[in-house]
Amino acid sequence: MKKFMVLGAAMCVAMAFTGCKSSESAYKKAYEKAKAQDHQAAADNDDNAAQQEAPVVAPVETQPVTQTPVVDNYDNEPVRRENVSVVNGAGLKAYSVVVGSFSIKANAEGLQQRLRSAGYDAQVAYNAGNNMYRVVASTYDSKASAVQSRNQLRATYADAWLLSR
Repeated sequence: MKKFMVLGAAMCVAMAFTGCKSSESAYKKAYEKAKAQDHQAAADNDDNAAQQEAPVVAPVETQPVTQTPVVDNYDNEPVRRENVSVVNGAGLKAYSVVVGSFSIKANAEGLQQRLRSAGYDAQVAYNAGNNMYRVVASTYDSKASAVQSRNQLRATYADAWLLSR
């Protein structure tokens, strides 16, 4: 019985090796055929490229470049108008940058102290109509200066806005 098993295994191995050679030769023939087609296509493309003429391009006339100065237009920037009175600070000018609003005065004064320690001339203003304390980081006579300051402060205080009295 053992002999038959060994003989059967040997026959299977022999058949496996002979079967591989036939598929290997078929693969090799298909590969060589595809390679020949690629060479033929490349040769045809080279012939077509040689037959085509280069396009004629007309020269482009250049004009001198003029530079226009960029002037920022701050007229469209939104400004809130509120009737406020200064509670703690030196006084407000025409345009102010507000970085915080609180209903509790102690919270507003806490933010004011943090701003002063950061180098701002912060002030607290009270809006009686809304019963809100506004923390003003900076105040200016011109709207353009106030907008520039607000844009810089938005890096730290994302909700900074402009106030006009």
